[in-house]
Amino acid sequence: MTADIIRTQIRQIRLESEATASFELWPVGEQYLPSFTPGAHIDIHLPGGLRRSYSLINNGGEPRHYNIAVKKELESRGGSSWFHDNARVGMTLDISLPSNDFELIENASHTILIAGGIGITPIISMISRLIELGSSWELHYCARSFAHMAFRDELRSLANCGKGAIHLYVDNLADHKRLDLSAIFGSAASTAHLYCCGPAGMLEAFIAAAKGRQPDTVHYERFAAANAAATDGGFEVKLARDGRTLSVPEGKSILDTLLDAGVDVPYACSQGICGSCVTTVLDGIPDHRDECLSDEQREANKSMMICCSGSRSKTLTLDL
Repeated sequence: MTADIIRTQIRQIRLESEATASFELWPVGEQYLPSFTPGAHIDIHLPGGLRRSYSLINNGGEPRHYNIAVKKELESRGGSSWFHDNARVGMTLDISLPSNDFELIENASHTILIAGGIGITPIISMISRLIELGSSWELHYCARSFAHMAFRDELRSLANCGKGAIHLYVDNLADHKRLDLSAIFGSAASTAHLYCCGPAGMLEAFIAAAKGRQPDTVHYERFAAANAAATDGGFEVKLARDGRTLSVPEGKSILDTLLDAGVDVPYACSQGICGSCVTTVLDGIPDHRDECLSDEQREANKSMMICCSGSRSKTLTLDL
C-alpha cells in the first residue's frame, strides 16, 4: 500500500433518507485520520477497480473517522449500487488522502449555502465550521420530498447552534415555497459568499443568477457532468510510451478502451469532474467534454480528461 492510500473499515451504516445512506469509515491500525477542510472529498477504491469520489460530511479538525453519504441511483455506474447493495459493517476500503476543490472562505461577512439533493454533503461540514467560527450563514436546501431530504433533523439542530438559518424546499408539495435564486442573489450583500452544490439544472440556474457578481464570491461544485461524454468513437489513440495504437469504437470512451486493453490509468468520477484522469496530449485535437479544464487549457489542446472527452481528429497521441 502506498503512502497516499489509507485502509479504513466500515463501522456504521445509517439510512439518512429514503434514498441516501451514510457510511462511517474508521482507520485500520491508526487512532486518527488526516485532517481536512470543509468541502473536501476522498476517492474510494471499490471492488472491480472502480474509484469514486465522495464528499466528507463530518468535522475535519482531528477526525477519528470519515463520514460520507451515498444516494441510491437507478442508473448507477458502480459506486452507488455497490454501497447500497454490497457494503456491510466490518468491510475494509482503501481511500485516498482528502483533497478540496470547493474551499470555504472563512472570513466572509455572510455565507449563503444552496444545496439540491445529495449536494448537501459538502455543505454540512461547511456549516459545522461556520458555527465554530461564530459566523453568519443561511442554507437553502431543495429535495424531491421531505422523505428524500437527507440530514434534515441534523441541519435543524445545527441551525439552533449559531448565527444560522435554514430554508427547506420540496418539489412534491404544490403549495410549498419554491427556491428563488434571483431573490437570493438580489438580497445578498456584495461581501457575502455564495456556494451551490446540486443537480445540473440547479447549477446552471445558480451560474446564471450570479452574472454581474464579483466572481471570487461565487463557488459551486458539480456532482454530475453538464455535457454528455463523447462516445461516438471512430478514431484511434496512439500510446506514445506503451507503443500500441488502439481503436476507440462507437459507444465507448477513451478510458473504457484503455481499461479494456489492460492499460493502467488513474480515474475516479468517470464524468470529467474530478480531474483524476487528466492526460497529456502530444498530437491531435481533443473533443473536450470535461468540467475541469479552463477555456485556455482547452484551446491549447495539451491535456484532456480521457473519461469523457473524445477526438476531433482521426488520431490522438497521448503520453501514456
